Amino acid sequence: MDSNSSYFYTFVPTNIVETKVNIEKSIQNSTPLSPVARTVVNVLYTSRFIEERSAPLYKQYGITSAHFNILRILRGQKGQPANLSTIQERMIDRSSNTTRLIDKLIAKNWVTRRICPSNRRKIEVNITDLGLEKLLEIDLGVEQTLKEILSNLTTKEMGQLNTLLDKVRA
Repeated sequence: MDSNSSYFYTFVPTNIVETKVNIEKSIQNSTPLSPVARTVVNVLYTSRFIEERSAPLYKQYGITSAHFNILRILRGQKGQPANLSTIQERMIDRSSNTTRLIDKLIAKNWVTRRICPSNRRKIEVNITDLGLEKLLEIDLGVEQTLKEILSNLTTKEMGQLNTLLDKVRA
């Protein structure tokens, strides 16, 4: 190993295991990144990797990950409606056009939208029974896909990764 090489290490309880793939190779960067740049690029690149690997599953149902996110938010309301701002606040990708996304779910009869009876300026959105059924179906595929994507990590490593990512946002 020469002193100019940059390696990615996976920490296993008592051993350090060198991984052949590292972010510099993945992005075809010829010079090592600083630790800060490397970390941010790695998180962003990995996020995109997960999105790309998950996309075919959503496509089977004619939706995107943002649609799936909205359905999960609405299921979490436990039968209570959510207004557009609540949905927008809870979305993973907040830059999405929530109204357009909801329109597509309405066209599939997976959600309903109505004007709030107590405040006519608010729009309320509910998930339908068909939407709940489809979400359960999609959940199974998503869980399997995510298990495959994360198969190189142990449960302990996933816990450590989650702790570190939570710490970044703290």
